[in-house]
Amino acid sequence: MPGQTVAYVRVSSADQNTDRQTFDGVQINKTFTDKCSGGTRNRPALTEMLEYVRDGDTIVCHSIDRFARDLQDLMELVKELTARGVGVRFMNENLTFTGNENPMQTMILQVMGSFAQFERSMIRERQKEGQIAARAKGKLPGRKKTLSPEQINELHARIDAKEPKAQIAKALGISRATLYAYWDQPAKAKV
Repeated sequence: MPGQTVAYVRVSSADQNTDRQTFDGVQINKTFTDKCSGGTRNRPALTEMLEYVRDGDTIVCHSIDRFARDLQDLMELVKELTARGVGVRFMNENLTFTGNENPMQTMILQVMGSFAQFERSMIRERQKEGQIAARAKGKLPGRKKTLSPEQINELHARIDAKEPKAQIAKALGISRATLYAYWDQPAKAKV
């Protein structure tokens, strides 16, 4: 009996969209989706998927950087899975690993994983540079964490008026995740 094809999808935050991670032409039996940083191995859907897959199954992932951004983690995951008889396929790179790899395939995986790790390091460096530049201009980098009582009232008024959530978040200068965090808070009484 052939195994299942299992998809692993990951985005870095809850307000990001998974639509670009496609599996055209591949019949998927089950999908596991994480909405958290790839910098940690503590990803709930990844853990669940690793427990779920069996000998003969194949995991498909849009790209190597969605599966792991650290070369060591990538190599360990692929080695662990293929040793259990689980294939790993990366759609974007057109690479499949089954445990029967030749040295060239292993080298390609290592090079591609190194690029993903390098890219992650460069993103962190650019973020740090941006934060330093923002602080030099007297701005505090990062998302707005709290809303004033007036803004909370405005948020509730806009929700009651059935305004689209994305439009409300943009008008208040907050993310949709922050909007939902304030969703259940009652409107503030005017003093």
